[in-house]
Amino acid sequence: MNLTVLTYLIYLAVAIPLTLWVARALHRYGEVFLNDVFGGDTNLAHAVNQLLVIGFYLLNLGYVALFMTSHATIDNTRRLMEVLSVKVGAVAIVVGVVHFANVWAFNAFRRRAVLRARALPPVEPNGYTPMAPPPGWPAPNVAGH
Repeated sequence: MNLTVLTYLIYLAVAIPLTLWVARALHRYGEVFLNDVFGGDTNLAHAVNQLLVIGFYLLNLGYVALFMTSHATIDNTRRLMEVLSVKVGAVAIVVGVVHFANVWAFNAFRRRAVLRARALPPVEPNGYTPMAPPPGWPAPNVAGH
């Protein structure tokens, strides 16, 4: 086995578990946000969570596959480590960016739900507050209130 093939194997052995680990964390903790967003509708929260995780897998594993090839000549261990660090570093950055985008989406869903909940007054109005008189007008008699 030459060093180029070894580089590919090490790259896949690091990049795929990294993607799987982040996707599992996104699935586990994202469902909590989505349950809150969808008002406790666990079926809808689970379905949306699954769709987001599938998109995460497709984007990241597709990137891992596309970025696997290398035109560099790998003739020693130092060059193997250099090429490998660039590849794994790029995958980690892409996984991080996609993960950040998913967390941003979860937060946006939640923020919209919170704003919708705040759109209604918390309690019914229960009284009357008189307006202040315009300047120069006599003040109303409010002693009975």
